[in-house]
Amino acid sequence: MNTPTDTSTDTPTLIKKKELAKRLSVSPRTIDEWARKRKIPYLQISPRFYLYDFEAVLAALRKLYQVDAAV
Repeated sequence: MNTPTDTSTDTPTLIKKKELAKRLSVSPRTIDEWARKRKIPYLQISPRFYLYDFEAVLAALRKLYQVDAAV
């Protein structure tokens, strides 16, 4: 019997810019600006393709903008 691979929460889930923008309710251009200004962490796959760890981005934005955990 095959069992699915254990997906622990330690492994970051990488998402594309469009999905990140949708989850944060901002435009993809805002994501570009934040990445360019190094406000959010990203993984550059190629010169024009970036992936983002949603939890790491949230943590960076909370720290940057001093947002409480209730948001």
